[in-house]
Amino acid sequence: MADLQKEEKPQNLKFTLSIEETNLIMDALGQMPFVRVHQLIAKIQQQAAGQLQNNQK
Repeated sequence: MADLQKEEKPQNLKFTLSIEETNLIMDALGQMPFVRVHQLIAKIQQQAAGQLQNNQK
């Protein structure tokens, strides 16, 4: 019988960054090949937008 490997869930980390620090990270990611970073950029933008909306309420 073949061994089935368990698919591990990726571990998540939480960071607290200022808007300026986040923008610096986004600028650095913008220098990298799009195909490597576009999903990460979208994830950062989505999370930041949600937090900024919550802060304005």
